[in-house]
Amino acid sequence: MKLGFEFFSRPAFEVAPELLGKLLCRKLNGNMIKLRITETECYYGEDDSACHAYKGKTKRTWIMYENGGRAYIYLCYGVHNMLNIVTGEKGFPEAVLIRGAGEFDGPGKLSKAMKIDRSLNGINLIDSDNLWIEDDGSWKKYPFKTDRRVGIAYAQEADRNRLWRFIMIPS
Repeated sequence: MKLGFEFFSRPAFEVAPELLGKLLCRKLNGNMIKLRITETECYYGEDDSACHAYKGKTKRTWIMYENGGRAYIYLCYGVHNMLNIVTGEKGFPEAVLIRGAGEFDGPGKLSKAMKIDRSLNGINLIDSDNLWIEDDGSWKKYPFKTDRRVGIAYAQEADRNRLWRFIMIPS
């Protein structure tokens, strides 16, 4: 079953661990790709110096200020497209980075494998027939561990030390 607005309308730090075990789904040229999400990372508001919205609403971050359930996709290092899921309510910028799914253990590798690029930025995952997240009915509360977020050396120390990375523990 496709996840709906109620799921995504909550804060990123609640949604991020609950995305573990869900299926990231991509329909491409008539083919379906479904990968179980294994790692996420959350970013929460203009006070989080690791969050792209730290400096406010920009041409790049406008989508983070929309209602939860939309895709925020940005280019990292000019090479990798990174898939984030906007969460929460309109007006407050927050999102969850999908760091891993299936056998893909990095957000760039995952986006490349699923052909997710900036042309999908802003789409509504709740209504989309091209990219969405679903609970396949076999979902259980997967055990997970937390860790520091990756690649945010520029952020303030308190934000670098937040345990807002969620990693599924294989059973």
